[in-house]
Amino acid sequence: MMHDPSCRRFPRRAFLADLGMGFTGVALASLLQRDGIVKADDAAAPWSPPTGFAHFAPKAKHVIWLFMVGGVSHVESFDPKPALNRYAGKTIGESPFKAVLDSPFTKKNVREVVKGLHPVQPTIYPLQVGYKKRGQSGIEVSDWYPHVGSCIDDIAVVRSMWTTDTDHGAQLQFHTGRHALEGQLPTIGSWVHYGLGSLNENIPAFVVLGKPVADCCGGVWAHGASYLGPEHNGTELGVDPNNPLPFAAPGREVYKQEQEAEFELLRKLNGVSAVQYPDDPALRARIKSYELAFRMQTAVPEVVRFDEESPATQQLYGLDKDVTRDFGRQCLAARRLVERGVRFVQVFHGSNGGAGEWDAHAGLKAGHTALCAQTDQPAAALIKDLKQRGLLDETLVVWATEFGRTPGAQGGDGRDHHPFGFSIWLAGGGIQGGTVHGATDELGFHATEHRHYVTDVHATVLHQLGLDPRKLVVPGRKRLEIDFGEPMREIIA
Repeated sequence: MMHDPSCRRFPRRAFLADLGMGFTGVALASLLQRDGIVKADDAAAPWSPPTGFAHFAPKAKHVIWLFMVGGVSHVESFDPKPALNRYAGKTIGESPFKAVLDSPFTKKNVREVVKGLHPVQPTIYPLQVGYKKRGQSGIEVSDWYPHVGSCIDDIAVVRSMWTTDTDHGAQLQFHTGRHALEGQLPTIGSWVHYGLGSLNENIPAFVVLGKPVADCCGGVWAHGASYLGPEHNGTELGVDPNNPLPFAAPGREVYKQEQEAEFELLRKLNGVSAVQYPDDPALRARIKSYELAFRMQTAVPEVVRFDEESPATQQLYGLDKDVTRDFGRQCLAARRLVERGVRFVQVFHGSNGGAGEWDAHAGLKAGHTALCAQTDQPAAALIKDLKQRGLLDETLVVWATEFGRTPGAQGGDGRDHHPFGFSIWLAGGGIQGGTVHGATDELGFHATEHRHYVTDVHATVLHQLGLDPRKLVVPGRKRLEIDFGEPMREIIA
């Protein structure tokens, strides 16, 4: 009887792996566990990776995270301050509010990378736009945000955020909770991916839309997973319907059957390597990425087929106008992604290869007028569209930026970086709409009521998803108390 000589060269470990402990077996076990058919035996081991189940009853399933890169002026968006008009041209020291300069928060809340680079700007600068009360709740919103203002009864505005980085490393800090000088750490999106995984095996659980922040300010680490492993990094996708996967799609000359054979060969080769190096996280992530990339070639193009949407929906997001089309596509893609089970969609606006377009050291009025026009209608459309489809209850929308802008003028027509007090807003996902939480002082200088460090946003997101961050801690990776934050319970419905 003849034997195939190749059988004698087949690695024994690979043979055993194919029988029971190979990649396919691990994947099957993971899927069964995720679907509740198999559950971890907590008594058998003191620690195990997350199971994909929430720790307690969740109020949301998905997160859409809208991040404005560069630092939006809080006093000219969601925290208008009429005192800036009354005392314009005077120094802060000459105004009735000079005590803000002596506040302990001025030193306590700052960790400068370059000492003295961003001093207090003393001359009070008036508001560059009007504002009015919006909705039945009567929340004051800038005239630059009429569309978001029309949704204000579905929004919780938090006016008391603070952070410690006076420079644009705050972009990384907002996503990791640590100062940029402390290095690369898991981001909020990666924690959600790590804790819950995906609801759709054909699309990544953590997707990044728009141009990410520049290398100066965190780069890919602003959507990275650090020690959680590269498989929990955010996956960047394009929203161009003609080229949604520029680095993953095969050329037109490659037949589907040919590519399937190539991926099958890769699977076998990677499976052998995985047995030889079972503890290599990069290899594990690479195997998953190859398999996911193949499935994405069908799933992702379908996500960005915006012509499947009704003309009314396309107009709602501003796809019919040049000024709103880019961000409108990103927000519409975000909605289509959560419909398909994506857990966390991180949308960047304003990244320009440097500090970001929202960085208004000069020309604040012209710059913010243009940028708000790009983002206001699409952001509001996202809330309205989710609501009319019954998805807002299970989708938490977060609008944020790394810090605010100074009450004082920088140069003739700008505002400097301001980490001491600024605003964000949240909607859907079990959040109480039509509310204002926290406050800054009369000049918008310091967060004074219900002060929230950036990880309180993370804690609120995780809480609404049913996750306890302390149960996600990885052995050997110490986390500080401030890393965990506290949920903003006052805005939770």
